[in-house]
Amino acid sequence: IQTVRCFEVVRQKCCRLEQDQRRAREQLACAQAERAVLEVKLKHARNQVEVEMKKRHRAEAELEKQERKLQLVFELLLQEPSGSAVLTEEQRSILSTLAGQHPGRTLAPASSRSSAVDESCQSLLSHSDISYDRIDDDVVRK
Repeated sequence: IQTVRCFEVVRQKCCRLEQDQRRAREQLACAQAERAVLEVKLKHARNQVEVEMKKRHRAEAELEKQERKLQLVFELLLQEPSGSAVLTEEQRSILSTLAGQHPGRTLAPASSRSSAVDESCQSLLSHSDISYDRIDDDVVRK
């Protein structure tokens, strides 16, 4: 009778352990599904950041190109005798003022624009918090 009672205690412990194992497997399955969803979201977010960075670089390159063209027009109008003859004194004054405000460039260089954008967004999300390292994606799965 004592042996049967011991076996019954062991059987009950085994039943509890099996239930615990089922719950743990269910939790694991839920966690794996959630992780998969988050990995997809992370991949989409990284792709979106990459697309936006490319757009930004293209826009900055276009802006610099337009700034160079504008600067050349300013210089041409101010330095050419034929351009000066056509312009009124007021127009020359305005052009001189515009060209003088931004010597060599009409706006700040791209590097200062980039840092200004980064600084203005720092309260929302610091760029140092974002890891672009694709090695982090390689999770060892068992």
